[in-house]
Amino acid sequence: MIEKIMDTIKQNKMFKQGDKVIVGVSGGPDSICLLHVLYTLKEELRITLAAAHINHCLRGEEANKDEEYVKEFCNKLGIECFVKKVDVHKISKEKGISCEMAGREVRYEFFEEILKNIKGEKIAIAHNANDQAETVLMRIMRGTGLEGLVGIKAVRDEIYVRPILNVSRKEIEDYCEVNKLNPRIDKTNLENIFTRNKIRLELIPYIQQNFNKDIIEVLNRMSDTIRIDNEYINKVSIEVYRKYCKKLKNKVIIYKEAFQENEAIVTRIIRIALNEVKGDLRNFEKVHICDIIDIQKKSTGKVITLPNSIEVLNNYGDISLHIKKEVNLINDREYPLEINKKNYLEDLALNVSLKVYTNKKCLDSKKNNLIKYFDYDKIDGDIKLRYRKNGDKFTPLGMKGNKKLKDLFMDLKIPKDERNNIPLICFKEEIAWIVDYRVSDKFKIDENTKNILQIKIEGEE
Repeated sequence: MIEKIMDTIKQNKMFKQGDKVIVGVSGGPDSICLLHVLYTLKEELRITLAAAHINHCLRGEEANKDEEYVKEFCNKLGIECFVKKVDVHKISKEKGISCEMAGREVRYEFFEEILKNIKGEKIAIAHNANDQAETVLMRIMRGTGLEGLVGIKAVRDEIYVRPILNVSRKEIEDYCEVNKLNPRIDKTNLENIFTRNKIRLELIPYIQQNFNKDIIEVLNRMSDTIRIDNEYINKVSIEVYRKYCKKLKNKVIIYKEAFQENEAIVTRIIRIALNEVKGDLRNFEKVHICDIIDIQKKSTGKVITLPNSIEVLNNYGDISLHIKKEVNLINDREYPLEINKKNYLEDLALNVSLKVYTNKKCLDSKKNNLIKYFDYDKIDGDIKLRYRKNGDKFTPLGMKGNKKLKDLFMDLKIPKDERNNIPLICFKEEIAWIVDYRVSDKFKIDENTKNILQIKIEGEE
């Protein structure tokens, strides 16, 4: 069995020489086996170990006995043990989630807290081959895709590792017996009170007796085969995402070209985008992916709201995903600008420079959306930076008449949620420059121009 575990560690490159590894230890057979095996291999792997135990306060005196057992076991091996008591039932009520989910959140928060405090590298979790089979069956019954059929990953986020994932529960129990480890037994694991317990105690034994005695091994083999295919599809999806998607400060844009890809790739691109915006995929289901694909086919301006306050907007076929704001308020702030000075606008983190030249040689022929030139003698009044107001009009370069700013923004296909945040350079109340988009015809340089105003906008240095 130890050879099998060593193979899993090597194949998945779980540890590097010198790694500090925190082992999650409940006191049950799986985690005690894992800790003992890693203790046996620590010299060969050149790693150091620490243990972490959470007392969930769910099983009264039994939970306290688990805690004492883990402390004593670690003490015998000379392994530092971190222990924390948490009322998981109370947390589950406060958050409105199951005790199982609350317990998982508390455990992982504790593991990561220790990892940070001791400057560790890895967290070892004691999932085994039976856990993998149970997970796959549970996901099949709930409905899942390839990602779900992969099951529990041997390595996640380059931090969480599962060295005994290919070892069966029977092998683990035999190892504990041979080595006289006497692990604790959680009696709730023997009760049919959770879906996973029913799968473990009823469904899998039934399949073994009536269909396939090797169902645990078969499901693990299937999971591994699917993992290889899924990794390739994900790799292609990431490449397509980078090609057709853009990550901005508070949102992700999926350009219309992405939706021409195969549906398997499109669904993964959407999942990547949702994860970028929200940070995880919790509460998102297949129906929400389909909703996004559907809205992309509809007319511009269509908006839907997904769980977690994610707003999805069709902007001329491009899809924008962002966390919904309470209200998109008009920005009524104005910033006066002085000539021959670098004006620093602190709350915008912008530098706006204005310089007057008397020679057209100052004109830079290279296209730069953040440097523009104007006929200084056509300017009457103060110069300022502001944002749009109701009723704003503008005369685009090359046009003689005015155009409503609102209509111009529509022509330029600027998303609605961005329009209130586009800076406008104004001479008195006349809009001279819609920054990054258009300049006014009224202040253009011509053959009669004598003095030239250069306006340059830069981000904070």
